[in-house]
Amino acid sequence: MSDALQPRRLQAILSPFGVTFLHRKNPFIVAWWSAAFPGFGHLILNQYARGILLTLTEVFTNSLARINLTLLYSFTGQMELAKQTLEIRWAIGYMMVYMFAIWDSVLACRSINKLYMLAQLENARIRPFSICPLEIQYLEKRNPYAAAVSSFLFPGIGQLYIHRIVLAFYSMVWWWLFLASSQMHMALQQLLLGHLEESKLLLNPHWLLFLPSVTGGSAYHAFVTTIEHNRLFRVEQRQYLSERYGQSDICILKEYSEESVPVK
Repeated sequence: MSDALQPRRLQAILSPFGVTFLHRKNPFIVAWWSAAFPGFGHLILNQYARGILLTLTEVFTNSLARINLTLLYSFTGQMELAKQTLEIRWAIGYMMVYMFAIWDSVLACRSINKLYMLAQLENARIRPFSICPLEIQYLEKRNPYAAAVSSFLFPGIGQLYIHRIVLAFYSMVWWWLFLASSQMHMALQQLLLGHLEESKLLLNPHWLLFLPSVTGGSAYHAFVTTIEHNRLFRVEQRQYLSERYGQSDICILKEYSEESVPVK
């Protein structure tokens, strides 16, 4: 086939690191996840390089500016303590990156939605599997609820379930760091033993406030990505069957007409 007839836009590509694909998303949902944790909106859009860079920036600048502690004191009415805690030199840079992450993810979402529609019209052939020395990647139907629950219990496991290898490793490493730094498991153990005051003293609120966003974002990403993988599996099957049997004269389902209906 000549270059002029080659499809300009692929729907998906399989690599050792997972399945990267075009899909349609609601820009408001993407903006919300970028606001919850800068970089998550880009990860949902399969823009992993930008997403990882922004999530790293969020963790480091948030820690240097003491944003989480400032929010905690503000929400509990300790305004003077919040003013003293905030590191303004880093907070200004943090806000610039924060707003950029939301704005850029919305722009990217709108562009990807357009590319998705054009790619569907071209209907480029999807490769169902890829074999390389590092990994075997393939399309198959998976349970989105299993992916979501796995990531909710331990962020990164759901991504491992859907073969998103690099993101799974990245998420699991950070989850271990968040758990160790927040001391949540040790505090939970003391709480179950009935030692409420000891449990509260163990918690590190700065790192603890990262956990809800990370848990929810990981579960949501695993859930919607699994649904899209299942859609790609169906599209690839339909493409294959159309190519192989599209010109066949065999009629599997007989269409009844008025002449074929027996007269009683």
